[in-house]
Amino acid sequence: MSSTHYKTIEDTVGNTPLVQLQRIPGADAAARNNIILGKMEGNNPAGSVKDRPALAMVKGAEERGLIKPGDTLIEATSGNTGIALAMAASMRGYKMVLLMPENLSLERRQSMAAYGAQIILTPKTGGMEYARDLAEQMQKDGKGIILDQFANPDNPRSHYESTGPEIWQDTNGEVTHFVSAMGTTGTIMGVSHYLKEQNPQICVVGAQPDEGSQIPGIRKWPEAYLPKIFDRSRVDRVENVSQAAAEQMARRMAIEEGIFCGISAAGALEVALRISAETENATIVFIVCDRGDRYLSTGIFPA
Repeated sequence: MSSTHYKTIEDTVGNTPLVQLQRIPGADAAARNNIILGKMEGNNPAGSVKDRPALAMVKGAEERGLIKPGDTLIEATSGNTGIALAMAASMRGYKMVLLMPENLSLERRQSMAAYGAQIILTPKTGGMEYARDLAEQMQKDGKGIILDQFANPDNPRSHYESTGPEIWQDTNGEVTHFVSAMGTTGTIMGVSHYLKEQNPQICVVGAQPDEGSQIPGIRKWPEAYLPKIFDRSRVDRVENVSQAAAEQMARRMAIEEGIFCGISAAGALEVALRISAETENATIVFIVCDRGDRYLSTGIFPA
């Protein structure tokens, strides 16, 4: 029997490529000596940045003795975290129940089901707030254990321990700006924490939707539902993005850069371009949160 160590699927989470955009930044960015880099989180095994915290939350709960294989996990999710948790649960032997608003894309629901998760659809009028409330009630009724991406410190910790160091290393410490869409805020919290320890001058920028815009994966939370992991002091500025601008940018990224990504990633690039237009000699990193194939049924990418 060979003693060679082979990777498991868990070993493929993280260490995603950091790529330079070539055409979209245009002549203005070049004249300003700015570089815009996308962190390709769609290269994770379940296809999004959420693979990192999903696996970290399951393993962290195991290490603390809160769960054991065979238990049922519950989570309210807008999509990517649900897919990632469904994958992590199947990796490590758990049952997974996911609650999500009924208006989210069919591809996301099918992906969760493919990993064996049970899906409970909640009314779209209640949004994620209703799904979160129902998950809490199910836990109180003894139907499973919530890992709670919105309050679980393992969420930002996963990015502090992996995403942040990868960005710092791959830019040789030259990153000047970091841009991330804000959903649960785990990514921006963890990466900000790490990067500002290396260089407090790095500017951390969050992207959120304009009033009335629906952009999957990012949102502006009512005060009562702000994620408990969110710390305002870790974000230097917040920029609003319209749904129309994010959708148009997603199409441009596929056509002009060969980067087929989701709408929240495109919103983050929209913000990165604004930053480029007002600064010089900058190395701007934004998170390409996921892949575009899980948005095909929405009609954003016309045939």
